[in-house]
Amino acid sequence: MKTIRAVLFDLDGTLLDTVPDLVYALNQTRLMESLPPLPISAIRPIANLGSKMMIKTAFGIEECDPRFNRMREHFLQFYEKHLADATQFFPNVEKVLAHLEKNRIPWGIVTNKLKRHALPLLKALHIEPACIICGDSLAKAKPDPEPIRYACELLKHPPSDCLYVGDAMTDVMASKAAGTKSLVALYGYIQHDQDPLSWGADGYIGEPMELIEWLLR
Repeated sequence: MKTIRAVLFDLDGTLLDTVPDLVYALNQTRLMESLPPLPISAIRPIANLGSKMMIKTAFGIEECDPRFNRMREHFLQFYEKHLADATQFFPNVEKVLAHLEKNRIPWGIVTNKLKRHALPLLKALHIEPACIICGDSLAKAKPDPEPIRYACELLKHPPSDCLYVGDAMTDVMASKAAGTKSLVALYGYIQHDQDPLSWGADGYIGEPMELIEWLLR
């Protein structure tokens, strides 16, 4: 395998376990609608699919519903105020990032999370990637390959020398279309009825430290 010279990560479900704060914001929104709270288990599998999918799941409505945009904005506002209350790194992620930095392997983040949430969250947790591409940084977001391609440009390495690590099928789609290697974080937010082994990624890891082993092969 060609040597990997740079690594790009998804954020939610790959670097950070953001579900507790996302569910809190959803439940605050449900409270406004006089609905009971949802358990974390109801949202965790779809937490990497964005706010629209979470609203659809939490309220059982579609985007055409006249209440949809109002509920989504309430959710986003609640989340903005509670970004880092309970969010934390997945176990050993910090060790992986330290390994990359020690070995001078640049790393960045490509996420569909909006800048209004992603940037303050990274600041609160003292995360300093070499680049950060958010869902509204460019005209297109994943699964379009453009955000990953642009991140590779910022890291000054061609896509063929880069690895993208994510926990969703759209991550693999974007990675393959961009020309990078793709690695699936099986510990992330994967729906129960999905088979990630069918996504055609270049590799799969059950926990973050396996990334280091994969890079050393």
